[in-house]
Amino acid sequence: MTEGTGQGVTGQELSQDAMRRLAQLRPGEKGSLFTSDLSVNEFLLVREVGFRPLGLVLGASVYHVGIQIGRWTKNQELAKLSQAMYEARELAMSRMEAEASALGADGIVGVRLDIEFKDFGSDIAEFIAVGTAVKADGADPGPGGTWLNNKAKPFTSNLSGQDFWSLIRAGYAPLDMVMGSCVYHVAHQRFTQALSTTGRNVEIEPYTQALYEARELAMSRMRAEGAALEAEGIVAVQLKQHSHGWGSHTTEFFAIGTAVRPLRDDHVIDRPTMVLGLDD
Repeated sequence: MTEGTGQGVTGQELSQDAMRRLAQLRPGEKGSLFTSDLSVNEFLLVREVGFRPLGLVLGASVYHVGIQIGRWTKNQELAKLSQAMYEARELAMSRMEAEASALGADGIVGVRLDIEFKDFGSDIAEFIAVGTAVKADGADPGPGGTWLNNKAKPFTSNLSGQDFWSLIRAGYAPLDMVMGSCVYHVAHQRFTQALSTTGRNVEIEPYTQALYEARELAMSRMRAEGAALEAEGIVAVQLKQHSHGWGSHTTEFFAIGTAVRPLRDDHVIDRPTMVLGLDD
């Protein structure tokens, strides 16, 4: 594999353009305007639980994802590709966190982490992380006295504004988005194997085992990140599968969710109320 190199902007550095944009937000100053991709309802709910939006923060990483040679008759993880896909996302996330820290934020809500392969190269992808930086404005962080996670960074969360409201009201707080990646090659069937299943309803056990193992690797890596944060659990987990143009036998399983911690010992869950929509 040809691995991408992290030359230029590092995870903790901000470009001059980013610094100028953040300076224009002037959080806390009279007459300053915040930016946010939260919907109106999400914005109001985030405010209701004691957080004030500061501004939209983002991070990006354009990464060259190389190739890895392996035995195509064998189920196997392509470890170098797994590392590349994880590292590129981590670079985008760390740059988004650096922007939030520059604003003095306590956390980032509504984070989206996207990937787009570019027309100017099928092996060149842009990884983008974007969310709304927020500052605690009356919200109690609990016994620890801070909303920052145990990495001394603003918390990140892929929860919607509504779910963030529910989480805080119930006595929990987000710690960080945790993720795990596994790029896996599923072995090609031999001609005799393919011929033996023609016209029959039968499980292809090597394929089942390969896809199961790939998902488990991604999930276990996400859980390990949660354990490192000393989280109580991980909510809003998404397990996604992407081929990324590698072909029908190579795929990525990507697991992501929000690690959470308790704010207090007692948890009061609001009773849901029925809401009738006005749409036809």
